[in-house]
Amino acid sequence: MLQVEKRNAKAAFEITKGARQVLTLSEAEVEHHLDLAELLDGLEDGFRRLELGEVQSPARPEILVPNGFSLAMPAWRPGLPIAVKIVNVFDGNLELGVPNHLAMITLFDEDTGATLCVMDGTYITGVRTAASAVLSARMLARKSARVATVIGAGVQAREHLRLLPLIRDFDHINVCSLHPEEAQRLAAQSSRARFHGDVEKAVRESDVVCLATHSAHPVIQPQWLKVGAHVSSVGYHPPHGELPTMLAQHHRLFVETQGAFEPIPVGCPELAGLDRSKATTLGAVALGSAPGRVSQDEITVYKAMGIAMEDLVAASLAYASAKRAGAGGSMAW
Repeated sequence: MLQVEKRNAKAAFEITKGARQVLTLSEAEVEHHLDLAELLDGLEDGFRRLELGEVQSPARPEILVPNGFSLAMPAWRPGLPIAVKIVNVFDGNLELGVPNHLAMITLFDEDTGATLCVMDGTYITGVRTAASAVLSARMLARKSARVATVIGAGVQAREHLRLLPLIRDFDHINVCSLHPEEAQRLAAQSSRARFHGDVEKAVRESDVVCLATHSAHPVIQPQWLKVGAHVSSVGYHPPHGELPTMLAQHHRLFVETQGAFEPIPVGCPELAGLDRSKATTLGAVALGSAPGRVSQDEITVYKAMGIAMEDLVAASLAYASAKRAGAGGSMAW
């Protein structure tokens, strides 16, 4: 006997979406509503939940076009919206006065799949990557760290300068770059920062060294590092990159996920061929299931690739804050 199923009074063919209003957030609005201290804490919790298997974040597909590439980055965990980011990387944009990373993030209701928000993802892409690197320093650098060096003078360097003072009371932060005039202008934006024209000297005095370049080759030498230093690297430039492979190979290595060892565009070119079993995830450290720094003298290394969980956390924080404030625009969907 055919069982009768209880359902809506209307059949599927009788139900249409109709006009719905979707919140929109510009780049400036996203920046205004994303608190950086909350972002650091949110990312630490995100890494913890990632380690527990609560976050879905599949590998990102890539589309290659003549002048750049496009990545799709979805992520979700219970209690948050579904987030999907499209990020387009076109290095030639800088000559046009346009950012070389352009992104858009869409949030969807986890219960119905309805669109909740469309927001600019360009600012989030920059700040969440820097925030994860600075979080690694918060978790792994010595508590007594007093000098930091940022190598680079681009978007990532700018965001590092904003975030580093939130994790330690640094006496000063060196800014080094192959483009000294840009480094001087960037350093002038922070009372803690100062331009340093000699990368080796800057690194030798530093407790925290943040690599934030677009270099195709290593920008520091392992022997420059101070005993007990923490090094982070966020640059991406296949087939090699800014981080010396020897650093990752011979010191304690920390990553976002084991996906860092996959072939590009999922993984990091500097980690190609290394033993992934020797790497520790930030989530394992946050959970306490693996140790972080185990001595004052060891050198710790964090290599970032950028994962969709970070976009999910940042976008959800900005969305929630904007909703509370009644901010943002509206579009018909």
